[in-house]
Amino acid sequence: MRPAWAQQAMTCYFNAMDVVDLRNFYGQRLGKVARRFISRGIRARWKDTRAQRVLGIGYATPYLGLFREEAERCLALMPSPQGVVRWPSTRPALAALVEEYELPLTDSAVDRVLLVHALEVSADPGELLREVWRVLAPGGRLLAVVPNRRGLWARMDTTPFGYGRPYSRSQITQLLRETWFTPAGWEEALYVPPIARGWFLRSAVAWERTGATLSAPFAGVHIVEATKQVYRAIPTRHERRRLVPVLKPVLAPAPGAAAFGNNRQHP
Repeated sequence: MRPAWAQQAMTCYFNAMDVVDLRNFYGQRLGKVARRFISRGIRARWKDTRAQRVLGIGYATPYLGLFREEAERCLALMPSPQGVVRWPSTRPALAALVEEYELPLTDSAVDRVLLVHALEVSADPGELLREVWRVLAPGGRLLAVVPNRRGLWARMDTTPFGYGRPYSRSQITQLLRETWFTPAGWEEALYVPPIARGWFLRSAVAWERTGATLSAPFAGVHIVEATKQVYRAIPTRHERRRLVPVLKPVLAPAPGAAAFGNNRQHP
């Protein structure tokens, strides 16, 4: 049986910042700080993407630049409720507006998928992850950046991480396993509180370093890496057994007994 939070995820839709708001956030000082620390966590998991096909889903363009020059191919797909902006701005467009549950890609089309500002605002995160599973090649890797349920960034709607459904570590682990992924590694980012004051942001590096050293539980986002399960478990079907009544044994005459009785001579 699904937990209550997962049941709710199947029936409700969370409003999120549209693509213009997201672009404006990453153009501000607080957005640049968030991008810097999240990029560091992403790069720690994906150190080398040469000869890899990398796909970003949601609003992943602030981070896809990490791989655009080295990856074989780099694409950005943005869900229709969010909107789409041109990316990159000075080169042929590599971004497209899509339906998040019907990605315009063939099976096993990409090697890496980066989810940012996607999972927490999806009306059906399980269906989204199943579609990601479909387009990932065997042995492909998923990297999801999701708001931490215990972090300050999920409690304030002044940033994109304050919208949608934040996750605890156990919740995101369960969701990944239910959708045929195996969690393979974790990073945390955004220990600095989401305060946009210039004097405060100057101490952001100290906050981040201290939080990472202490493994503090209040990081703003989880950065979880997972691998695609190629041979996933398939539930078995139990057939109903037919009950056959047990027959009581009866005495059967031995062969030839009747003939022997008829031929028997009486004195």
